[in-house]
Amino acid sequence: MKSFPWVSLTLVVLAYGSLGWLISQAHSPWYIWLTAVTAILFLLSALTTPWLKMADYSILFFKSDTRTLAFSVLAAFLFFLMLAWFKVFLDTLVIISANILLRIDIQRCGLGERQSFFITSIFSFTGLALGIIMQTVL
Repeated sequence: MKSFPWVSLTLVVLAYGSLGWLISQAHSPWYIWLTAVTAILFLLSALTTPWLKMADYSILFFKSDTRTLAFSVLAAFLFFLMLAWFKVFLDTLVIISANILLRIDIQRCGLGERQSFFITSIFSFTGLALGIIMQTVL
């Protein structure tokens, strides 16, 4: 086993720390926190799922013309949101990039999918909690 990816883990903690800081600073209600936690778990599970399994699921979107149209409209809407809320998009892009880097480093260490998911989840939620604590204390 190669050395553990501490730099990638630090980047993930910092990225999620900034997310926790921003959500805590806005004094968000509980359902925003629930949505954030669900989105984090969805992102982490999507990044740890092998690409062949993702391809199997993506075929479901393109089985009919109606689904393809709905997917195209959704993609156009997401592109509009990306342009309208560019700062939020950049923050999200930093979080996704840090997760991808950590996934690559963990895979290079020879750890499996479940171990990768649990390690990434632990450090992501630790960063989120540290962001909340730091915003509350400072």
